[in-house]
Amino acid sequence: MGEMAILMAAGLGTRMRPLTDKTPKPLVKVHGKPMIETVMDGLERRGVDRFLVVTGYLGDQFGYLKEKYSNVEIIRNADYLTVNNISSIHAVSDKLINSDSACFICEADLYVSDHALFDAELSHSCYFGKMVKGHSDDWVFDTDEAGRITRVGKVGDDRFNMVGISWFCREDARLLGEMINNAYGQNGYEELFWDDVVNDNLSKLDLNVHEVMADQIVEIDTVEELCEIDDSYREMIR
Repeated sequence: MGEMAILMAAGLGTRMRPLTDKTPKPLVKVHGKPMIETVMDGLERRGVDRFLVVTGYLGDQFGYLKEKYSNVEIIRNADYLTVNNISSIHAVSDKLINSDSACFICEADLYVSDHALFDAELSHSCYFGKMVKGHSDDWVFDTDEAGRITRVGKVGDDRFNMVGISWFCREDARLLGEMINNAYGQNGYEELFWDDVVNDNLSKLDLNVHEVMADQIVEIDTVEELCEIDDSYREMIR
């Protein structure tokens, strides 16, 4: 039945201004290729046969992806300016609920340098994570002795860190869609990350961590971080 992928591409990318003044962050090029394409190329190599690209800021610029890749649907997140990224998953929650396939959920502003990242045979719903020794203020996973995720949240020591990619089996993808719908509109939902909904429902979702290496994928948040990966931008910070 294949696999589908949701690519979240709605954000403003304010920390990468001025590059994002006229270009949405996922379309900023790293070594000549838009970041979103480094993700989609890896997924396509894997055999993912359906792409749902959720857009918001400067969303019209993503239209070309429908010509470059097969079976791409562009879906607008109408709430991206007023609601956190739970709004991007809510925009495709019906697709999750009615899907007959497993599903990747990926941030679109990632630079995937090694497409083998996506080659793993996955049978268990998971977040991709890289081990960070010492303290981290980023999103991390607590796990039990069996490897099951017991917390998805910020701050931790010697923990797997979130890298912006997750995979849900068909049954869990449907559950996730329902959970997002149930949370949407509740008190305080505007501030929620979709991962907060996962964290609140870990008793229903049996998730583990799929380990990836730090050099396979990079989340680039600032122009300075971009320069570390691609020297061609260095003039911007001199």
